[in-house]
Amino acid sequence: MRITLINPNITASMTDMIDAAAKRVAASGTEITTITSSIGPDALETKFDEFIAIPGVLKEVLRIEKEKSADAIIIACYGDPGLQAAKEIASVPVIGIAQASMYFAALVAAKFSIVTDLSSGVEGIEELVRNYGMERLCVSVRATEVPVLGFEEDHNEGLKALEEHSLLAMRQDGAEAICLACAGLVGFTEEMQKDLGIPVFDGVIAAVKLAEGLVAMGKTTSKYCTFRTPPVKEAAGMAAAWMDMLAQCK
Repeated sequence: MRITLINPNITASMTDMIDAAAKRVAASGTEITTITSSIGPDALETKFDEFIAIPGVLKEVLRIEKEKSADAIIIACYGDPGLQAAKEIASVPVIGIAQASMYFAALVAAKFSIVTDLSSGVEGIEELVRNYGMERLCVSVRATEVPVLGFEEDHNEGLKALEEHSLLAMRQDGAEAICLACAGLVGFTEEMQKDLGIPVFDGVIAAVKLAEGLVAMGKTTSKYCTFRTPPVKEAAGMAAAWMDMLAQCK
């Protein structure tokens, strides 16, 4: 099977980390392709960042759909930017790493917490928690106040910050598992799990395994109602180009 991961930011080094993690856990026979978006910021840390990254995500989804080049698509950013729209335009499963990590954590723990980079992203993650029906299970969202690219620059300091806030989530909030809220944190899970003694989930790895399962079972996104393929409409300005790309996928 073929799984394509889309990094919604333009930082190639993060794409490389995502690609390495996905290939490390992929089953034999799974072909992994990882793409760096051509449209967007170098890191997604605010609502504005997420908003301007979505066109790049959808551009890649439309291209994949036109070329029929993947059996599943993963949006490798914890805000799951553009996920709902991507589900509409793709004929294959589209998985967001936030949704995947929460679902896996819910399978092995009664309660979990999410640890993210900056507090500016907490409200957005809490919104995802509500949208995915995880309010009862997710007991807290904690921010380290380390910027996304800061984890790349100093692994040890990043690990220290993540573990400090994870311990607070365990001791003060009752968390029994941790979800790391950034694709750029893929390299921390094994150390954290060993040090903390509880399951720690990276969304990239969770999404790869979930995608493999869905493809193996022959499942894809329901087109019955909510995620039905959008019709091609008259449009003006930049939107006209997007409608043309949609029309080419029909």
